[in-house]
Amino acid sequence: MEIKFFDALRQVRQKLGFFERLRASAVLVFAWIRALARAVRSEGLDYRATSLAYTTLLAIVPGLALCFSLLKAFGVHNQLEPFLLQMLAPLGDKADELTQAILGFVTRVNVGVLGFVGLMLLIYTIISVLEKIEAAFNHIWRVTRARSLARRTSDYLSVILLGPVLIFSAIGLTASMPHASVVRRLIAQEPFGTLFYLGGKLLPYLMIITAFAFVYIYIPNTRVPWRAALFGGAVGGVVWKLAGLLFAQFVVGSTSYHAIYSSLVIVILFMIWLDLSWLILLIGGQAAFYFQHPYYVRGKSRFVQLGNRLQERLGLAVMYLIGERFVHGGSPWTIDALAERLSLPWETVKDGLSVLQAGGLVAETGKGDESFFPARDIAGITVWDILMAMRTQREDTGFAAHAGFGPPELTTVSEDLENAAAASPAARRSLRDLVLAHSSWTPQDSGQLRSS
Repeated sequence: MEIKFFDALRQVRQKLGFFERLRASAVLVFAWIRALARAVRSEGLDYRATSLAYTTLLAIVPGLALCFSLLKAFGVHNQLEPFLLQMLAPLGDKADELTQAILGFVTRVNVGVLGFVGLMLLIYTIISVLEKIEAAFNHIWRVTRARSLARRTSDYLSVILLGPVLIFSAIGLTASMPHASVVRRLIAQEPFGTLFYLGGKLLPYLMIITAFAFVYIYIPNTRVPWRAALFGGAVGGVVWKLAGLLFAQFVVGSTSYHAIYSSLVIVILFMIWLDLSWLILLIGGQAAFYFQHPYYVRGKSRFVQLGNRLQERLGLAVMYLIGERFVHGGSPWTIDALAERLSLPWETVKDGLSVLQAGGLVAETGKGDESFFPARDIAGITVWDILMAMRTQREDTGFAAHAGFGPPELTTVSEDLENAAAASPAARRSLRDLVLAHSSWTPQDSGQLRSS
């Protein structure tokens, strides 16, 4: 009797544990949905999607014309029409009509007779679109600096010249695989036939997820971990496919609009789908950013504008924590961990780190996790160096050199105050001395020690 009681109790606990995990999962999913919906409003993703849609409308013909010329040189230009049909499939029976219209424009553009100036204008139009796309993703990842001109030129030309060839070659190879004799003999046997059938059903999803993930890794001017990009690609890709199914139903039910807009209805539907596609791509990027920085999912993304005094204190706190980890052999601090430790928004901490990095006091590890270590020997970094970095890095150097406003006596007073502060014992203390004098560090504080 007692054994049955404990067995029943164990079963109840297991059921409660299952429901508790289910509830926790539901809460997590709801938090993510709420965070993404909040980002659409607060980050202006809807406005950026609309801007990208109109820019795409201007660049689609020259872009596809250049793409068609490159594909024709490699003999895979016949894949362009199936690709457009697949991308425009949510437009229903209008997809074929619009595809033929776009291809008509594209084939009439003869890249060979444009000349050097015409070709440069064509490439410039496409690069302008890529710049706007990069700006949108840099905004999501809170990146304030765009690529340099040299890197922008090389990266964008790689996308323009190599991207279409690789994509459509892969599409052509995938389409021809079922007709290969080896593959046909293989799928005639089970379970390979069933697996091949299921793979064919999943392939469109896998291809769009891979394409989205590539965008999230390549476009932002920052390092994005592949796991975060793949997660964002999965979110964006699945939502894009589901949105396509729903939009197709909307197109079927929009026959009443033909009486109002007549032949313009196809353009309107195309613009709506283009806008929605860009919005989904940006939402997937936002999901990748949240995966990389889960601190944001909890809504702690508001930027706090610190005054001069608190800016200096932030710089000292960040340098102290980074120096402490470095002295004791701990793993480098990430922006997420620093924001959590200092109870400050991620953007505020990142802004402070950007100032310290520009001042040559910290450097990024290059691991792709936005972690930092001292840029030079901390025995040679003084408290005054940190304070001056936080004070002067945002100044216009040209203006500061000629900032003789006010009576000369005030300039003298200001310089005397700075000299007195710089000469004080507290300002002359090195970061190493500060860490060794006040640190209460234990190995558990770093989680993982640096490999020697």
